[in-house]
Amino acid sequence: MNDVTLTNLKTEYLYNPLGIDTPRPRLSWMIKTESRGFLQFAYRILVSSDRQQLVDESAFVWDSGKVSSAQSVFVPYKGTALLTNERYYWKVRVWDRDDQPSDWSEISEWSMGLLSISDWKANWIGEVFKPVDGNREVSFFRKSFTIEKPVKCATLFATAFGAIELSINGSRVGEDYFAPEWTDYQTRVHYRTYDVTALLREGSNAVGSILGEGWYSGYIAWYGKNLYGEALRFMLQMSIRYEDGTEDTIVSDASWKESKGPILFSDFLMGESYDARLEHGGWNEPGFDDSAWRSPHVYGDFKGWITAQASPPIRVMEEKEPIAERKLASGAQLIDLGQNMVGWVRIGVTGERGSKVTLRYAEILDQDGSIYTDNLRTAKQTDTYTLKGEGEEIYEPKFTFHGFRYVEIVASDDVTVTQITGRVIHNAMKSTGKLVTSDKGVNQLFNNIYWTQRANFISVPTDCPQRDERMGWTGDAQIFSRTASYNMDVAGFFAKYMTDIVDAQRKTGAFTDTAPFLKGFSDWCTFVASAGWADAGVIIPWTMYSVYEDRRIVEDHYEAMAAWMDFLIKMNPSLLRTDTQYYGDWLSLSASTPMDLFATAYFAYCAKLMAAMSEAVGKKEQAASYAELFERIRSRFNETFVGEDGRIAGETQTGYAMALFMELLTDESRAKAASHLVVDIEQRGWHITTGIHGIKYLLPVLCEAGYEEAAYRLLLQETYPSWLYSIINGATTIWERWDGWTEEKGFQTPGMNSFNHYALGAVGEWMFRYMGGIDKASGSPGYKHVQIRPFMNARLASVDCEYESSYGTIRSRWSIEDGFAELQVTIPPNTQADIHIPFIDGEQVYEGGMPLHDGTNDRTDASVIVLGIVGQKRVVQVGSGEYHFRTRFHSKGAGQLEA
Repeated sequence: MNDVTLTNLKTEYLYNPLGIDTPRPRLSWMIKTESRGFLQFAYRILVSSDRQQLVDESAFVWDSGKVSSAQSVFVPYKGTALLTNERYYWKVRVWDRDDQPSDWSEISEWSMGLLSISDWKANWIGEVFKPVDGNREVSFFRKSFTIEKPVKCATLFATAFGAIELSINGSRVGEDYFAPEWTDYQTRVHYRTYDVTALLREGSNAVGSILGEGWYSGYIAWYGKNLYGEALRFMLQMSIRYEDGTEDTIVSDASWKESKGPILFSDFLMGESYDARLEHGGWNEPGFDDSAWRSPHVYGDFKGWITAQASPPIRVMEEKEPIAERKLASGAQLIDLGQNMVGWVRIGVTGERGSKVTLRYAEILDQDGSIYTDNLRTAKQTDTYTLKGEGEEIYEPKFTFHGFRYVEIVASDDVTVTQITGRVIHNAMKSTGKLVTSDKGVNQLFNNIYWTQRANFISVPTDCPQRDERMGWTGDAQIFSRTASYNMDVAGFFAKYMTDIVDAQRKTGAFTDTAPFLKGFSDWCTFVASAGWADAGVIIPWTMYSVYEDRRIVEDHYEAMAAWMDFLIKMNPSLLRTDTQYYGDWLSLSASTPMDLFATAYFAYCAKLMAAMSEAVGKKEQAASYAELFERIRSRFNETFVGEDGRIAGETQTGYAMALFMELLTDESRAKAASHLVVDIEQRGWHITTGIHGIKYLLPVLCEAGYEEAAYRLLLQETYPSWLYSIINGATTIWERWDGWTEEKGFQTPGMNSFNHYALGAVGEWMFRYMGGIDKASGSPGYKHVQIRPFMNARLASVDCEYESSYGTIRSRWSIEDGFAELQVTIPPNTQADIHIPFIDGEQVYEGGMPLHDGTNDRTDASVIVLGIVGQKRVVQVGSGEYHFRTRFHSKGAGQLEA
């Protein structure tokens, strides 16, 4: 198999991860080949603790042997027990249907972290904290040490209550920001692992740590500071292995030194103040005189979990240059980065010692052309830099981030700005989705959805990145999770977030409305068990299983999900969910979906998903029980909320869409309900009234009911309220509310008006699944069996949609011209696909210029099997490869409206 290569080797969720603490990690790979219909029939994995021994195939900790299996995603390691702080190397080969082997893959690796609390030899150290009013200076820590012989490898482990930036011999350790990331610090703290071999040298060395407040003691939402604690501290352990086989360990302890420095304060919401005159030149290098520095405070052990972070770290992912700048009447300089984004700016300045530069960040301009900050509430989003007066000085903050497109710069008269660059940050997840259409507005909508995800996927899926909130609202997250999975590889990110959700779970079994959850604050106790929010504890694991076939996320959290279902049953014995407060279909317009209907629908939906997940992990008895529960709730829903004519209580777009999507209606009611839904949309001039929940379900149910014309009219609507209305008015990210700004009223509700909120961007799922047509086949998680079913519509001339699944790239490209439709499809190796091609009765469908016929397969290569007709689409089954279909086309289908 000379044309077969194995690539993208992953251990758990990451490429070549360091410091994982999963005792039996899972291994995945992709297959690349130009051959049509390629399937893997067997694999062999070799794992060794020595790279050269793996190359030589002389010694292994696991040789799987030749395993007859098509599995290439999440294959569990089954070798000898893995050891703490050890590195492992692996490679794989596969066999095809003719029993021909591929070449071995390139070598991939992972390292194990510190698997037991006893493996930590370091102490928690920090500043000697004395509570004071106002802002808090950032502490700097250092330690010198000597290396007397050649180093083979060195690994650094670090965690903190706060946020740390590490360095060795003056060089930054890693590319991470804000590590360790946000958790419930009363329960769990993460550690990160770094390979620092290249930073060490024989002779004198120095390690440094800057310790900021981060999420631990900085401002969070509107609740102020120190919500987890006041005493910042960190723990660091560096293992050094020498060429001669001996080892040393450098740990945080009382021998370190601590001092304040140039960062007068730094906070995620408020910003940073940096005085360059207070810098300690060479503070993190050997030879620095730290005699004036003090000894740190040594803290006791932490009684919670210290675990490795499974998700990719937060990093600078892109840089943006200004597209415009101008002087304001105030004399300030206004910079436009051209894109609403999250991060900060790196600025170069010259000026006299003691001069100041103040940077204020905003995501939109007021009507007078100045920055609009009313929607920030108490968040200041302001950075201040005081010059040391030594030529060009480059500044960017260390422990803050902002949501912004515009930066206002106010500087002393003598200061010259020499450069300014936007630095875009988010968790370093791989982009997996692309979408380009013939409509510029739709293309911008996709771009806005993607940028909004980037802006809010920072440790947890936050609601917004700019105002005094930035919390992990579970409702927004579950609604958007499927869209997020098309845009990026979010498997590890949501695995981390599900741990946050379960750590926050109440003793009653209730999930919370935000995660991490701030325990012990009375005014937070109401943010628990809300319908559509707390249900994320079930919906997110289901989504991750569906998209990635990640059974472990289901297995790990099954008991937590079951406890949630028990809670719902106990609180709602009538099976109508009326037990708790609700937000309902948040931010809907001119339509109020009944709260009990909304909540009962989610109750039923969770039961349905629990039945499917129970089946997936082999819990047959529980699967049957949850399936029966779903039917009972479904029955109560129909008798309570659905009329004989198919009208649903409240008669809102959201009520109809949820009932249809969640399969709550009888066969007799479905068509009637869909018709009522379309009538409502038409009566409102083809406008949306749903809030953040209904929007996920609305366009999919229209397509499934045969009303794709209505779906496209909503997508392409340009007048308020609509997606394109915001784009016409300059949006580069998704607005929180449909009426965030209108021509008639200007800005709406300044206290809750984010212009970077992803929830209404959940339409991205429909764009991939229905407009582009890329989906997993029903009953087949993880895209092992692909479905290509584009809902073509003449309102668009073309759509080019691409998604990189766990098996490789899936692509669906369609175009309509001169009464013909063309569909080009790419299916990755080791998968198969069902392709649905629209056709007109009596007309032929061609693939590669050859006709397809029902019930027969006259193709010489046997690569396309005709399955039959479903609706008004001819269905064929194919293996991997490239396919090109052509057929006559009209845009009016069953149940369609006139264009």
